[in-house]
Amino acid sequence: MDRTVQAWVDGWVVSRGAAPPVAEPWGCTIDVGTNGHVTRHVFGATGDDLDETAVRKVAGAVTGAGVWLKAFRDPSVVAGWLDDSWWIDPEPGYLMTVPLTPGDAPDVPDGYRLRGWSRGGVTRVMVAAPDGSLAARGQIAPTGATAVADQIETAPEYRRKGLGSLVMRTLQNAAVRQGARTGVLAGTPAGRGLYEALGWEVAALLTSAKHGPRT
Repeated sequence: MDRTVQAWVDGWVVSRGAAPPVAEPWGCTIDVGTNGHVTRHVFGATGDDLDETAVRKVAGAVTGAGVWLKAFRDPSVVAGWLDDSWWIDPEPGYLMTVPLTPGDAPDVPDGYRLRGWSRGGVTRVMVAAPDGSLAARGQIAPTGATAVADQIETAPEYRRKGLGSLVMRTLQNAAVRQGARTGVLAGTPAGRGLYEALGWEVAALLTSAKHGPRT
């Protein structure tokens, strides 16, 4: 399995409290156990190394709803390998990495409140708005030398205020303190700009596909 993909899998299962991944010849299977996200199959190769035959075989064996595929290649390519029983996100995700180095504590805007805490190997950060509502949040799961940032979000009404950067820098500093030296995440097109502004680089495109009725 590609090293960056493996690092992402290792941190993601800790972040989400999922079952340990089961190794497969083509990647791994992870039981998540939530409604709409029962299990996910993650392919270990990226780009041109991703095997079409393997993707078709794994996808063809899926019959239940709520099973996801994560394949590290452009959706326009992977879509041609799946039948109509799959919903395919038309926009690519991005597997991204960054070297983690110690940094100063970021400034918190006046009136906002930053809070962080750790449980079960996961560090979480939240930013509360002046009125007490949730403005931004995120979490990171260090697993040795790498750490996976996950569930980074900023409420629509609080975007473009630097809160996403505040969350990411706080999480990255926390991961460094725990010994991580490389950050890994799977980002959306909307988040890519923020991450690149903080030094993250794209390692591979990501296709997400879900089996079952479209909603």
